Amino acid sequence: MKRTLPQSILLYVTLVLVIAILLFPVYWMVITSLAPSNALRSFPPQFWPQNPQWQTYTNLIFNSDMPRWLMNSALVAVAATAISMLVSVLAAYSLSRYTMRGSEAVGLFILMSKMLPATMLIIPLFSIFRNLGLMGSLWSLVIAHATAIVPFATWMLKGYFDSIPQELEQAAQVDGCTPWGALFRVILPVAAPGLAATALYGFVLSWADYLYARTFLANAAGNWTANVGIATFKGEYQTDWNVIMAASLLAALPIMIAYLFLQRYLVGGLAAGAGK
Repeated sequence: MKRTLPQSILLYVTLVLVIAILLFPVYWMVITSLAPSNALRSFPPQFWPQNPQWQTYTNLIFNSDMPRWLMNSALVAVAATAISMLVSVLAAYSLSRYTMRGSEAVGLFILMSKMLPATMLIIPLFSIFRNLGLMGSLWSLVIAHATAIVPFATWMLKGYFDSIPQELEQAAQVDGCTPWGALFRVILPVAAPGLAATALYGFVLSWADYLYARTFLANAAGNWTANVGIATFKGEYQTDWNVIMAASLLAALPIMIAYLFLQRYLVGGLAAGAGK
């Protein structure tokens, strides 16, 4: 149905308002990061600082531990996502293609494990990592994040595998592929949008974690991730909010870049996964 001119104007005005509301927090973070400390509480508020303090960013990049924190976050997020994807692909494919006794119960158990709050799992994980000598190691964070990513990723990928006709892999096996060959050479390329969406979900979940990182890496300053490091900028008596906002923007850049390149896969993957 063709929209009338008033309907089109109302639609675009609504879109502009929604985008403005969504982007205003990011805009205010930028303003706060560039404003001098003594101007942050001025009234009326300044919507662009008269003397932008760009050195806040250069100090963070060249004179602080921020690059190391970002590198630690990247290592943990990439490793946790890779391990989770390997486990989730095999689990989701098995649940989608093979029917066996108790398979539904196994699937529900995996889904229920996602419903457990992180505060409930943190004590047993802490005990396990302490006994294994992993406290303070980035591997403790990788394993903890994988336990949080795998349940949801498995169900997300199962929905995507269900949407792929089984005749594709049957045809591949008729042409000489083994079951593993059909999975890796036929099914996974077709499921690329779903894999990208699931990997992005896992990466964001790991990158944004603070609770596990603060608990398991508390006494290992050299292995702090970005979120834990940024929290140390908050002082007991005085807090430089411009530094915290600048560091937060630097920490958000990798997620923004990942969404920029993978957003077309993310929309398609989520829609396909939700269809089942």
